[in-house]
Amino acid sequence: MSVPWTLPFLMGGPSAADFHIPAARDDLSAERWMLENSSLLREKQEQWLRAGIGGLCAPTAFAHSFAPQRESMQETVKQLNTGLLEITRQAAEGFGVPVGARVGPSGLFVPPCGNAEFDDIYDGYRDQIRVLEKSGAQFLLLENHSSLADMRAAVLASRTSGIPVFVTLTVDESGKTLAGGGLLPAVITLQAMGIEAIGLGGFLAPEAMLPLLKEVLPHASVPLCAVPCADTLSAEEFARQMEELLRIGVPVLGISGEQTPQHWQALQTIMQQPFTFGLDYADADCYAAATETEAFFLGSDITLSEPIECSSALDDDLIDLDDEQVNAALVELNTWDDVMLLSQASSMTRLPLAVRTDSRTILDAALRYVHGRLIVDSNCQIDNELIERAAAKYGAIVY
Repeated sequence: MSVPWTLPFLMGGPSAADFHIPAARDDLSAERWMLENSSLLREKQEQWLRAGIGGLCAPTAFAHSFAPQRESMQETVKQLNTGLLEITRQAAEGFGVPVGARVGPSGLFVPPCGNAEFDDIYDGYRDQIRVLEKSGAQFLLLENHSSLADMRAAVLASRTSGIPVFVTLTVDESGKTLAGGGLLPAVITLQAMGIEAIGLGGFLAPEAMLPLLKEVLPHASVPLCAVPCADTLSAEEFARQMEELLRIGVPVLGISGEQTPQHWQALQTIMQQPFTFGLDYADADCYAAATETEAFFLGSDITLSEPIECSSALDDDLIDLDDEQVNAALVELNTWDDVMLLSQASSMTRLPLAVRTDSRTILDAALRYVHGRLIVDSNCQIDNELIERAAAKYGAIVY
């Protein structure tokens, strides 16, 4: 799927922060407030629509719940997402723009960065996204994520629907997320999973995002997006900096932070200029692999190591491979415990990871729980069609 609207595409909409309400609380009080004050929300949404937003996002970023509260909050999650999306749809009537929904980060981290279970994160996202799909969301903005596991869980949950998905990461000025990852590994991993666009969001100004996005542009097979912060910038200065992003070929845009209708108007004016985008995005790096922190450009000549057994020495075995004449670390997987060991040791190598197993169940588990873009060794007892199907779901490389 590709972005189904004309580029450049300008998306956004008021959130809890625009009403000076703290967001991301477990009781979902910010979302409750916006639902109960629907007239104020709709008034602000209409102001921004008149200023030129091309895709209006419902303020549902944190209208989700994860274990252990998930079961008890499911009805609340349903009510909030349904209600906030309906308010947004009503506001957009007559403007002829698509209506989408925000899906913010869980705030949870899997090992080694935290103790959360990947499936618990996935289940929380799935609850929210199913409601948004049934309520008629036309696109999803997975915004301001800071770990690859979190993004993969949200993307996998969204792939159960046919809704276009845009993803933004939050990074510091050096380009690193809280989990130590970066934009390029996320681009390599998530574009292979079938998202429509990926880029940066959060607290960076447009000029700070420019070099980070420019660096990954040659490796992107989907459009890049930028939702920079307007804090301390006048509408004119913000638009000027955004123009530079448009000129290098970033066609999906938004605004975060302290913003006014004037910021949207100025950006809309800039967007009326003729810009050229790579509308026919090629698969730029079909043999690019990734871990949380690294991207690897292998070409079609992949040299796998000798199979490494999963054991208590796996960390050391992966580290030792850095000095060998191979360009991918092949790990033999036979049990569920092997998969869990690899998922926690995957950060120890500076080589891309390849997996070999004779079990379809173990292969699926490895592709689900080892985060990044993996290589699957097809020299195994699994039917090649089944390997291809599993690899397509998770964006893996079959070799």
